[in-house]
This record gives sequence, structure tokens and C-alpha cells, in this order.
Amino acid sequence: MQETTDQSLYQRIGGYDAIAAATDDLLARLQADPQLGDYWKGASSDNRRKARQLIVDFMAEAAGGPTFYNGRTMQLSHDGMHISESDWQVFMHHSAATLAHFEVPDRETSDVLAFFESLKSEIVEA
Repeated sequence: MQETTDQSLYQRIGGYDAIAAATDDLLARLQADPQLGDYWKGASSDNRRKARQLIVDFMAEAAGGPTFYNGRTMQLSHDGMHISESDWQVFMHHSAATLAHFEVPDRETSDVLAFFESLKSEIVEA
């Protein structure tokens, strides 16, 4: 059996199905949040489904999985949305809550949250 330290984050967090489940949980939290929910206002069901799939693919590839992300850059995807520092903090809170909900171990939680933080400058505008 391969040592945990040799495994990619993708393997350590449970692979594609785990990422998809966490994405679904996180999106539900974000869309229900009174501060962030308006970002999805007016998006069709099909648009939401496509966005969800892009997020799953992005996360799976970034974590070292075999998935290929073919979407836009984070900066281009979020340009003009006027995501504020406050919005970002709410997102990070929900991200941590999702990871806790799935009982993701501390090391992997830290890795995922650090990855999200690395994207902040491409997402937060205001």
C-alpha cells in the first residue's frame, strides 16, 4: 500500500466522488447564504449545472486527479462580479464548514483552504 505522504491531495481526500459531494455541499451553502446567494440569481438550472461541473473538474485537476479542466481562468471567470473581502471571508467560512461536515482530516483541510487562499487575488475585486 502506498504511503499517505506519497499520495496526491486528490487521492487523500477520496477522489472524484468526494470532490463532487463536497462541491455540491459547498454550492448549496453558498447559494443559501444571504450575502452570497445573489451571485446565482438569474442563473438557469442548466447554467448552474455547467458551473458545478466546471468547479468539480477544476478542483479534481488542481488536487492532482486525472480530470482535465477546460474552463476559463479564475480571474476571467470572476471578473466583474465585484466579489469583496467580506464575500471572500464568507466563502472561506462555508468552505471550512463543508470540509468539517465531511470530516476531512486536518492536513487535507489545510491543503484545500491554502489552495483556495492562493486563488484569492484572482477572485476578490472590491
